[in-house]
Amino acid sequence: MKKMGKFYPSFVGNNERYSSEDCLCIESVVKRLMKSQTSEDHPGMLLGKIQSGKTKIFLAVMALAFDNDFDIVVVLTKGTRALAKQTYARIKSEFKEHADNDLLNVFDIMTMPSHLTGFELSQKLVLVVKKQTDNLGRLIALFDKKYPELQDKRVLIIDDEADYASVGFKKAKGELDINTTARQLENLRRLVQRAAFLQVTATPYSLYLQPATIQIKGDVFAPVRPAFTALVPVNAAYIGSEYYFEDSQEDSHLATFLYQPVHLDELQVLRKKDGRRLKLEEVLSSKAISTLRDALCNFIVGGCIRRLQDKKIGQAGKKYSFLVHTESNKIAHAWQEELVEKIKEKLNEAAAAKSSVLVELIKRSYQGLRLSVEFQGDHLPTEAEVAKEVLNALRQDWLMITKVNSEKQIEELLDDDGQLKLRTPLNIFIGGQILDRGITIANLIGFYYGRKPNIFQQDTVLQHSRMFGFRPLQDLAVTRFYTEPTIYVAMQRMHENDVALREALSKNPEQPVVFIQKGPGNSVLPCSPNKIALSRTTTLKPHKRILPVGFQTLSKTSLKPITEKIDKALKDLVGENVLTQPILIDVSRAIELLDMTQAAFKFDPGYSFDWSAARSTLTYLSGLSKGAGANKVWLMTYSDRNVSRLAGKTSHAEYIEPDSTRTEGKIRIGFALDNPIIILIRQNGNELPQGWRGGAFWWPVISAQSNTRTAIFAHETLSND
Repeated sequence: MKKMGKFYPSFVGNNERYSSEDCLCIESVVKRLMKSQTSEDHPGMLLGKIQSGKTKIFLAVMALAFDNDFDIVVVLTKGTRALAKQTYARIKSEFKEHADNDLLNVFDIMTMPSHLTGFELSQKLVLVVKKQTDNLGRLIALFDKKYPELQDKRVLIIDDEADYASVGFKKAKGELDINTTARQLENLRRLVQRAAFLQVTATPYSLYLQPATIQIKGDVFAPVRPAFTALVPVNAAYIGSEYYFEDSQEDSHLATFLYQPVHLDELQVLRKKDGRRLKLEEVLSSKAISTLRDALCNFIVGGCIRRLQDKKIGQAGKKYSFLVHTESNKIAHAWQEELVEKIKEKLNEAAAAKSSVLVELIKRSYQGLRLSVEFQGDHLPTEAEVAKEVLNALRQDWLMITKVNSEKQIEELLDDDGQLKLRTPLNIFIGGQILDRGITIANLIGFYYGRKPNIFQQDTVLQHSRMFGFRPLQDLAVTRFYTEPTIYVAMQRMHENDVALREALSKNPEQPVVFIQKGPGNSVLPCSPNKIALSRTTTLKPHKRILPVGFQTLSKTSLKPITEKIDKALKDLVGENVLTQPILIDVSRAIELLDMTQAAFKFDPGYSFDWSAARSTLTYLSGLSKGAGANKVWLMTYSDRNVSRLAGKTSHAEYIEPDSTRTEGKIRIGFALDNPIIILIRQNGNELPQGWRGGAFWWPVISAQSNTRTAIFAHETLSND
């Protein structure tokens, strides 16, 4: 492979943008594209993370490919004008030196000249093509009819933000059909003889979760399965789903302060205007939008804290952004814009009147943000300094509110780098999915998210996560993420799936993950990956815990017979002895004990526990063990515990969990090697100060064993076959 050609050195030579890890990734991709039989059903896969610098890597892949006998690169972009325009401008800019030296031409397929000369055709070509029917039709015509000689050239097809549009199947009138886009790509793959294919994505699920080879209207379509997978190196400054959904669960981490729960009723208020739910004149006091109001105040106060910090070290204050994304329909966006404008208006009135309401709102936000700023060890301006800066921000109209829900608006609002322009120090954007793939929002320190479709699609929901990317720690200290608990749990599950798929892909791309679903009774069956609704899953991996949280118990009177029944069952099983270490029991007995605990719990809004899936999980995990331990589960019990129901104000969680890594965790890791474990913890359930209802109850915690392969358990499947 030639590394010192006319293109590649200008990208990576003496350039701090590309690390040695980046270069290894780029070179391995091109080497494999040259050697591997990447074809219509086996593309190469460049797997990055959301907003982690994938474009930078694939641009250098293009350069190295040009130095190694590739003649044409076709870049397929997501079907929005803004993204296509942004991609075209970025490629033109990055390859300007080569274009100026007549080594290369970059064209948008829809605006390219009607005739290319032989001189132009002899140069390297980059064609930017939206994944839309008219664009792809014109591309196919270019190779098929206009310049058939191009069919003999060596072509690299890069599918940027490869997702379901590229490989999608749909049902029309009960019959499975392939999306038009996917059909056209199939035609292009057949037309170009010497083509290599590279999918670039952060969300590879639809590429892996597809039907097997399938016949549609007489044509056979093979699933798109990667021939190889290369992982884009992640910079240490990158903040992704680990920070939001893993680090945030650790009490000793800055991410602890991130998540702020939103009540479902509040999201309903934001759907449409309804004077019975919310009177506009009461936006600074109404309980109906308490979290939204706090979120906006936190954004203003947080932005002011950051600007004062910059001022202290002699730097110009940066501009900050806040995103509201709860609905896809434009009526909701118009109502949310009106609502946020009214909050701004009332804050301005309160500032002019020197109202105590504003003083209290600033104080509340300052006290909340102070904890994380101090935890991070950053300079904290005084409350008086921050209050003065907030008043200054309101009087000077720093707060700009922009509704973004059309392609035209996006095009008008993007700067030259493809980021939403931040015109004032404090920018609030209200919009829907138009803000997803490829659109970057700089200095985002607040995200109010409420999209709750019937079935969460993993690539869709994770792409909504515009808060991922490169973030300075000082910004993270004032960053907050607001969403409803069930949405947060669904996103947490998606993060776990994401981690499991990535780990498995890096180890063995051919057989990444076991997919299983509930069968008859408590049994488990293999599951076709394409039938999985990814938010309704549990990722089973070594020591994964499964337990109910977010509940109150029944009354003391109702609890008594339930608890006494479990007491007796345990006494029959282990006698009068207090267990000092776990014992092995049949999985059927473990499930009986689990079932007995179920009646004690009454879940709060937004929380639930899938008891049926828990039973099936125990069956599956215990069945992995062979020999004498087959279908056995470890049992451990603890009594006389006094865990509080609700967590303290400074905790990352709303509810306290019953076990700890120090005590129960040691037992889980020490004993659950080849068999799962169920730990039953008897809580005294006191009303004061713990917040229960005065009756003792047993709290179950299930944990997977050490020696288990990663599996994704589908709680429900999609009817798509």
